[in-house]
Amino acid sequence: MSIDPGASPWSIPAYNEAGKVGQVVRKVPRQHVGWVIVVDDASSDDTSQEAARAGADQVVRHAVNRGVGAGIRTGLMAARSQGYEFRGDPLRRRSARAGRAAAAARAAVRGSRRSGPGSRWLPGGATPGIGSERRWLTRLYPLLFRLASGYPSTDGTNGLRAFRLALLDHPAMLLDQSWLDRYELEPYLLFKAVRLGFRRQSRCR
Repeated sequence: MSIDPGASPWSIPAYNEAGKVGQVVRKVPRQHVGWVIVVDDASSDDTSQEAARAGADQVVRHAVNRGVGAGIRTGLMAARSQGYEFRGDPLRRRSARAGRAAAAARAAVRGSRRSGPGSRWLPGGATPGIGSERRWLTRLYPLLFRLASGYPSTDGTNGLRAFRLALLDHPAMLLDQSWLDRYELEPYLLFKAVRLGFRRQSRCR
């Protein structure tokens, strides 16, 4: 099955990111991404307005601040409600490798694969701006994830992942839990995809 770029939205959770979110939206590689959703987690600045001016296709605003996990969840549900089949993670900040990263994520979820976690440590990957202390932590985490899940992860904390939104339909994928409103949702999503037996493929970023 070939992936239609118009069926590959990216969702961007943001909180008080005025002065930054516009740059992120403008750097989205539109040749690979057909729809950009910005989830404003009740910012007190002009995050929503800046995202819209920069070209976000959809801006969703939370009434109260809930956390980055809740923002990711809202983006997933927004993409699903629009009828899209795939969802990709955004650029975390700045990335000169945006187009290559997006193409790699799309390639990783072709056919019957349900998830495509990116990796900075595979051949062709890159680790710009990672200091020595953070470097050893980003190498330790995949080992712990492998012990817990059985999946030979090489990079469990990178900012590029792509998922088939059909994952959300599985009865054991319980995203509406309050403890996932912060940073726990991203590892939970990958962990559940692995434990539920969905096919996945890591790609360099």
